[in-house]
Amino acid sequence: MRDLTQDFVELIRRASTDLSPDVQQSLEKARDVEEKGSAAQSALITILDNVELSRQNSTPICQDTGTPIFYVHYPEGWSTRKLREQIRAAIVEATKKSYLRPNAVDAITDKNTGNNLGDDAFPTIHFEEVEGDTLTADYLMKGGGCENVGAQYSLPNSQLGAGRDLAGVRKVVLDAVQKAQGQGCAPGILGVAIGGDRGSSYYRSKEVLFRKMDDTNPDPELARLEDRLTDEANQMGIGPMGFGGKTTVLGTKMTGMHRLPASYFVSVSYMCWAHRRRRLIVRGEEVSYE
Repeated sequence: MRDLTQDFVELIRRASTDLSPDVQQSLEKARDVEEKGSAAQSALITILDNVELSRQNSTPICQDTGTPIFYVHYPEGWSTRKLREQIRAAIVEATKKSYLRPNAVDAITDKNTGNNLGDDAFPTIHFEEVEGDTLTADYLMKGGGCENVGAQYSLPNSQLGAGRDLAGVRKVVLDAVQKAQGQGCAPGILGVAIGGDRGSSYYRSKEVLFRKMDDTNPDPELARLEDRLTDEANQMGIGPMGFGGKTTVLGTKMTGMHRLPASYFVSVSYMCWAHRRRRLIVRGEEVSYE
């Protein structure tokens, strides 16, 4: 199999230094709907100016370069062991080039490795074998600030009056947004998984964040709920960076999972405005990025 180390380095560079067009367009729309001269609009103008400078200088959009998370879908015959080695080598090189800030801190000793490598969970790499001859690697940079305000609920929740249905899901998601306030670097994007167990639910709540900002959920009921949650979150008045305003979240992405009868989990992964995600595509000798 071919060595993709440098391709992974380029994937990391693009994600770290250049927002995807759909995310930037969402931020531009948010800027335009905020009151002229308001703190909310000023915050968004500053954000967009920073995005452009980062793109021009190939420097990180945010100083918190977050947890590196990879979802790799690979054809039959590829070695996940070698792919993992290449990704980890790319992480080290990207850190040396300052596309990533050294973030891997041992929770027991409190020592930073200095190269963004920790145990098998840092960076986080998920592998799945697929049919065909195309490898895709989706890469997400999950900042610590927005990760801190993520939440998981077990329904029913008597305190919120949330039952085991989509009406209950709506209540707990809005509760998570209310509690986050400006601490998650709003305006954010909500990734929501309904069902599963505690681990798989959080897994899927991050995976769903790879969806494009302007796409539509194939499940009509979830599509309606996504739009409603976005609208109602934006009526809270929290606004960009918690300064108040019309834009608290840029969008909501949801997915449903099977669950045990005894459990009904709702996991909310909050992504900050610096929604840094990119995709590497390898078809034979051809390499491209999205």
